[in-house]
Amino acid sequence: MWVPHYSDLAQPVYLMIADALEQDIGSGRLMPGERLPTLKDLAETLNVTPGTIGRAYDEAAKRGLVVGEVGRGTFVLPQRPVQSAAPAPSVAPQPAPAERQSGQIDLSLIKPNDAHMTDWLRGAINELAASPGLAQVLDYVTEGGHATHKQAGASWIQRWLPEARWQQVVLTSGAQHGLLVAISSLSKSDDVVLCESFCYPGIISLAHSMGRRLRGVAMDEHGLIPEALRAACLEHRPSLLVCVTTHQNPTNSIMPHARRQAIAEIAREFDLFIVDDDIYGFLEPAADYQPLAAYAPERSVYLTSLSKSVLPALRIGYLYAPPQTLSRLSSMVRSSVWMPSPLMAQLASNLINSGMADQLVRVQQDEAAARQQMAREILGKYKIRSQPNSFHIWLELPEPWTSDEFANLARNNGVTVVSGSQFLPERSRATCGVRIALMAPSRQELGFALTKLASLLDSPEPRLFY
Repeated sequence: MWVPHYSDLAQPVYLMIADALEQDIGSGRLMPGERLPTLKDLAETLNVTPGTIGRAYDEAAKRGLVVGEVGRGTFVLPQRPVQSAAPAPSVAPQPAPAERQSGQIDLSLIKPNDAHMTDWLRGAINELAASPGLAQVLDYVTEGGHATHKQAGASWIQRWLPEARWQQVVLTSGAQHGLLVAISSLSKSDDVVLCESFCYPGIISLAHSMGRRLRGVAMDEHGLIPEALRAACLEHRPSLLVCVTTHQNPTNSIMPHARRQAIAEIAREFDLFIVDDDIYGFLEPAADYQPLAAYAPERSVYLTSLSKSVLPALRIGYLYAPPQTLSRLSSMVRSSVWMPSPLMAQLASNLINSGMADQLVRVQQDEAAARQQMAREILGKYKIRSQPNSFHIWLELPEPWTSDEFANLARNNGVTVVSGSQFLPERSRATCGVRIALMAPSRQELGFALTKLASLLDSPEPRLFY
């Protein structure tokens, strides 16, 4: 197995590995077509994280030294001779990511960092392909999914709801589909649905497309305010509350225990059902916070998935619901997609049951912590709302900025962020914040983009930069 020999110890480790790759390819120690070690194997040998190896391989790919092939690994590319303009003979050039082609660094999407995912997941996919039970997940499935898939979902949910029973799990095709199923099953057309005064745009689009009247409830640094919820219940008589209590999107608030209890009591008082969207609950390492569903289990549908913690393409979500709602939820799953993919559900189950999903969560927590530190160092003099392991920050803009103005200026300067106006359930006021997602680009690109944003904030006359 190839092992790098470091040269410049003053550099970051991933750059030292990339430099060693370049040197060994140039000297002939590594030959064209040779397969490099997997991220996991080299990380264990060097006592670093798989993410560090992933960044090193990314850097080597940028230099034209290696190429990654899905399902096979990372291979050394033939190098063009210095005096020759002839193209490399055997490996087609790989297209650059769209953000590099356009010159934009995309900080608009909240998703896990995928630099180190390929090798971790390859084994799980190969294991699934070789499984003697593969045939049973290639066909239609009745009763809302295989019991084993629900049991894996219950096992995942038990990290936050220890008493969760698999019989109360409903499979969905990801978290967004889970929201659609819950909102459409637990409310009717023209009902009032409550959410936070800044909320995930997917909730807004779903509510409007289904004819629900969405109303925002005031928030503070700890999330939704119970007194404001009570006032909204008195005014609107809503049927449903959709709420994100941990790492709220976009403000990053975490609701304290007493407030969660107060919201549960108000829901009982007004016969209000709760959709407890806990898509980011996994980011809290100690799992100190109980979901709202723990305080009001009889009127809460708990929602989670693996798309943020493991991989966006793993479109499997889990609803945990009280018994009286299960038939409605399952019926809506059938009406909307007939069934979540059993093949995808089996892959998710294998990741959960093997413990790999927990390993991947820890990798993402560590990566998020490093990127949060970078954001604090670069944007620390401005008011940002963050959490130590969060995937994003909420930047409160200084006067005289507005959200749309800053987002447009950032885009014109090569960085895509999301204007706070996109998170308003009711377009009734101007906003002065933007959401900045941290996980998608490489760390080097992230540092460059955040430095650009800081320079724009420091600009004495921003309109000169349009």
